[in-house]
Amino acid sequence: MYIKRKLENTILRYLEAPEILAIIGPRQCGKTTLIKELAKRLSSAQMISFEDRDTLSLFERDIKNFASIYGKSKYLFIDEFQYASEGGKKLKYIYDQYQFKIIVTGSSSIDLTVQAVKYLVGRIFIFNLYPFDFEEFLTWKAPHLSETYLSYGRRVSQMKLLSLSDEIQYTFSKLFEEYTLFGGYPRVLASESLDEKREVLKNIYSTYFLRDVRDLLGLIDDYKFEKLIKALGLQIGNLIDYTELCTISEYSYITLKKQLNFLEKTFICSFVRPYFTNKRKELVKNPKMYFFDTGLRNSVVNDFRSLDARGDNGALLENALFQECIKREIKPQFWRTKTGREIDFVMQFQERLIAVEIKKKSSHRYDFSLFQKLHPQSSCFGVYWQDSPRISSEVKAYPLYFVPFLLK
Repeated sequence: MYIKRKLENTILRYLEAPEILAIIGPRQCGKTTLIKELAKRLSSAQMISFEDRDTLSLFERDIKNFASIYGKSKYLFIDEFQYASEGGKKLKYIYDQYQFKIIVTGSSSIDLTVQAVKYLVGRIFIFNLYPFDFEEFLTWKAPHLSETYLSYGRRVSQMKLLSLSDEIQYTFSKLFEEYTLFGGYPRVLASESLDEKREVLKNIYSTYFLRDVRDLLGLIDDYKFEKLIKALGLQIGNLIDYTELCTISEYSYITLKKQLNFLEKTFICSFVRPYFTNKRKELVKNPKMYFFDTGLRNSVVNDFRSLDARGDNGALLENALFQECIKREIKPQFWRTKTGREIDFVMQFQERLIAVEIKKKSSHRYDFSLFQKLHPQSSCFGVYWQDSPRISSEVKAYPLYFVPFLLK
């Protein structure tokens, strides 16, 4: 079953623009399925993959012949473009010499996917596709609840108090728990049993090592890299301690920084950096690290217990909110003072500054007093996984799964 992705409409809008389109994202997030669906709808489209060694060899060795063969259609979709050497230079040649439209996909960010990207300045639009967000997850898992979810979401976007029945509240909280435990990879969602979900996530992780780590990074001693990823999985939500990570992974500081950068560019983990305006009071230099997908994170640490049964549920809920933000191209920051006062996430939207603090239950206390004193124009919200919505004179609190509607 094909579930329409939010990115689909964006790609359709740019199909008639002259620029090359690049769709990038982690492996098995649905890039191939998306372009297959798009190609089926177009009257003059062809799809190829650079996993086919003969096709890739023709592109790399005889670009003119490649263009004459595959340029007969109006649209050419190229899957797994990251395998091409000097891909950027060759795409520039096609763009400058031929009239057909090219759409490429790749499993790492653009400076890895399209090598020598300097050749494509002004010639390419880049779009990210991630595993499903919670709204897309609902469309697959519980389509009968999608309109209910959007209806409540519209009220949240207007900052109105929600009136959720116990049944709806329980249903959404359990669905969001499943989403948090197993993430949004399409193949995981399609799995019927919990054991199958775990096995699929394990295979996604293994494929990442076989394809990206060894092919792109060329690592022979990938056991160090694996130790690093597991250490990060156990430390989500904490300030990165570079010295500790060097000790655990056996990497030098310089190599560690390179590997952390690679993890971000291949959509495994991402830095969240501190927000500050007053350096004397607020500045904390070290970032935090979260995973792009909580299911993959739980696979790395081999822990799929329910949220109530685990000690890391606070950090995991933070990561769940992070992935909801990042899948909407929102890059959150965190706020922390030298004395240890902290806000989980801070997001800047032109004139708006939003601060969000996450708790397991809405009955827990939220304290934005110092942050609001330093940033009086900010909007502050509590979010939670369980209990009922509440609004007091001090703070508004909403279910975590409705937070994306606050960020529009």
